[in-house]
Amino acid sequence: MLRCWLGRSESRKERCIPPEHRSNAAMIWPAPIPARGKQQERGSNAAMDKGIFAGLKVLDCASFIAAPAAATVLSDFGADVIKIEPPGAGDPYRNLPNLPGYPTGEHNFAWLLEARNKKSLALDLSKPEAQAVLYKLVEETDVFITNMPPPVRTKLGITYDHLAHLNDRLIYASFTGYGEKGEEANKPGFDSNAYWARSGLMDLVRADTDTTPARSVAGMGDHPCAMALYGAIVTALYQREKTGKGSHVASNLMANGVWAASVLAQAKLCGAKFGERRPRERALNAVANHYQCKDGRWLILSLLSEEKQFPTLAKCLGREDLITDPRFATKPDRHARSVELIKIFDETFATKDLAEWRKILDGNGLVFGIVGILDDIPNDKQMLDNEVLVPFENDTMLTISSPIWVDGTKKVQPRKPPGVGEHSDEILRGAGYDEAAIKQLRSNGAVG
Repeated sequence: MLRCWLGRSESRKERCIPPEHRSNAAMIWPAPIPARGKQQERGSNAAMDKGIFAGLKVLDCASFIAAPAAATVLSDFGADVIKIEPPGAGDPYRNLPNLPGYPTGEHNFAWLLEARNKKSLALDLSKPEAQAVLYKLVEETDVFITNMPPPVRTKLGITYDHLAHLNDRLIYASFTGYGEKGEEANKPGFDSNAYWARSGLMDLVRADTDTTPARSVAGMGDHPCAMALYGAIVTALYQREKTGKGSHVASNLMANGVWAASVLAQAKLCGAKFGERRPRERALNAVANHYQCKDGRWLILSLLSEEKQFPTLAKCLGREDLITDPRFATKPDRHARSVELIKIFDETFATKDLAEWRKILDGNGLVFGIVGILDDIPNDKQMLDNEVLVPFENDTMLTISSPIWVDGTKKVQPRKPPGVGEHSDEILRGAGYDEAAIKQLRSNGAVG
């Protein structure tokens, strides 16, 4: 492990250069980056036009998916994000579409989503020279994001203790599987196990106890977790506005999973008694249930004002007789005979396609939702109108925007993601490295 960062009596430049390389300091560590000028101050109208985080410098030293996605959200609002990845193959997440079971196609869909707007700097952080480059960048960085396992952070010299003393305004954003304390602190995890399975969600979505636990969808937990980490970063940035000091912020898959399951988890914490888990056909409330249409598509009813809305629903279904049917006269009657009512609804919804039912139910103000499928998304007008789906810069291909908007500031138009090390030379020059220093870093494999 490098110890150069411990010496407080040394200059910042010397602290960040391994002792064995200090004879080459002029080559490895050029003059410091100039301090930010007034033109970079936040809050001006010009800056807001470029995004609320224009000028915010972010290092994304992470992979798979939550932590990099938090950096993506920052980039959507104008932050300058540098993706740190290994030379050669780059971030292992680039390979996701090649894994068994994933969709195949011309474009790397996974990388398009998580790495948009970013610049790529290829560094082999196992080499002291590459660590020195990183430390140089950290001196002028606002946010450092990582989800590498704690032992790997120690090995590569990127723990909070390694970096915080280089820049007292640094926000160090840490993401883990199971938190940073306790016996599982170093345990690796993906959202499928630490978020979906550990939280109880994998069990809770089962229709009944005879059904096997349900698999998660790729990134299903990671993307909500990304928003949590983004929230932690923004909170720390606000604190920095008050104190002038950076901080260490953290989130993890396990905590976010339990938060997602928190309604029922809180019931368990309160000692509540749970009833039988019932399949759809035996649900306790027929007007808060899902039904299949003639074309095989599904919709879900959510009528909370049941006493008021049941007659309207009956009319929409062409079953006015249900309004006066003594079996279903009151809310308690309908709940007591929910199985009978579900069977009637099943037969009725099976007579029309989803599009027909959607028009009828929408026209009468009833609360329901379609059970969407991926084929719906590219042409979903509501998503397009609300900029949930947005085109890449100079392209017609769409991507999914981060799910927050702020009046008075624009998101940047998404830019296609970089190739491995596409911006390495540009970033190094911007940090003050001359061509000879860059050539030396490349020759010893520190930079790709």
